[in-house]
Amino acid sequence: MRPLPHPLLPLPPAVIARTPLALLMARVVDGDAEAFDPLARALQAPGLRLADRTLNDRAGAEDVVQVALTRMWTMAARYDPARGSVEGWFRRIVVNLCLDRRRSLKLVAPLSEADNVASSAPDPFEQAVANDRRARLDGAMAALAPRQRAALAMFHGDGLSMAEIADALETTPKAVEGLLGRARIELRKLIDMDSNS
Repeated sequence: MRPLPHPLLPLPPAVIARTPLALLMARVVDGDAEAFDPLARALQAPGLRLADRTLNDRAGAEDVVQVALTRMWTMAARYDPARGSVEGWFRRIVVNLCLDRRRSLKLVAPLSEADNVASSAPDPFEQAVANDRRARLDGAMAALAPRQRAALAMFHGDGLSMAEIADALETTPKAVEGLLGRARIELRKLIDMDSNS
């Protein structure tokens, strides 16, 4: 196993800005530790958004992204550019780690911390209705199967295409369409059950 590179190895900002991720990954595959830092910086924020939306646990999402970055470094030789983009490969690592984490922890948490965020709505009644609606959505999302939740987060949260989601979930775009359809139906049922109780 290769040692992890130093997290803050300097590369000139002009070089970082002009280097495509595929070229950085090719350098990482060759063991170039200096290329890892800008690659990790480029992938960290989107990976964190995806993990946070999938897990509903910011600390857990940060852990997942750190493990994913470590795996990207240690398993760099497994990356095959013919099978997809660097972003897609990293997204697949993040999704798999999120699904593993949810299975192992049996994590059920609200989708966001929206209840803790101060609202600009002046009317307390409107705020209460919005908080109730958000709480029902959070509860319904938490009850979804992990793959359904991940697909919804990637499609609606990140705006990814069916092909990109299929790549991350290691399935076909047609299967993603079905997964999203079932997730939406299940989400509606869960929200309706909650509002009727």
